[in-house]
Amino acid sequence: MPAQHQAPEPSQHQEGIYLVAAHPNWNESRVNRRLVAAARGLPTVQVCDLFGSYPDYCIDVPREQARLRQAQLVVLLHPVQWYSMPALLKLWLDEVLAHGWAYGGGHALQGKDLWLVASTGGPDASYHPQGYNRYFFDAFLPPYEQTAALCGMRFLPPLVLHGAHAVPEDEVQQHVAVFRDRLQSYPAWPELDELDTCPACEVPAADRPHAEELSAAGPSSQGGGAK
Repeated sequence: MPAQHQAPEPSQHQEGIYLVAAHPNWNESRVNRRLVAAARGLPTVQVCDLFGSYPDYCIDVPREQARLRQAQLVVLLHPVQWYSMPALLKLWLDEVLAHGWAYGGGHALQGKDLWLVASTGGPDASYHPQGYNRYFFDAFLPPYEQTAALCGMRFLPPLVLHGAHAVPEDEVQQHVAVFRDRLQSYPAWPELDELDTCPACEVPAADRPHAEELSAAGPSSQGGGAK
């Protein structure tokens, strides 16, 4: 699939949408590839294929931040890998949602919406206390929810397809149709009226390393809060 697609500017009647798609091998994708294709046909959606755009893992942070500023809805689309997101998407979050820009005194994303669109290899029944994944799928969502909260974004109800390798073709088609309809109808989703806005979580300055500490620690410590 093409590495990058620049969608037309959002219309005045619909909110702009930035879809960040992360799949390490599109040739092996049964579901996500079709979701991206559906999104690329919509004028209000700009799609970024992370692995196509940044195969060297060198993310253009200013470009990504500019795209996020222009969007009202940010979509994270990916297959679930080891109960989380692909590594490049995690790096994108680490570098693009920077302290002082997205949180910790920066409010570039406050008031926007974050929507997770994910697929799993295991069927729905496997995400159960008696299943081999041991937990309901909701148990793996707090990192996404808190990422949104820290940035002052609303975390919208996720769209998840379980058992993506084996579900019948008609279910895949229905899933793609629902996804496309949601993108087309945003922000006119009935459930959004019931979701409160999310004020950004304030991070005390004392919880972040000082510039001199980062300099002494070296470049490996520049991007994150953990030591």
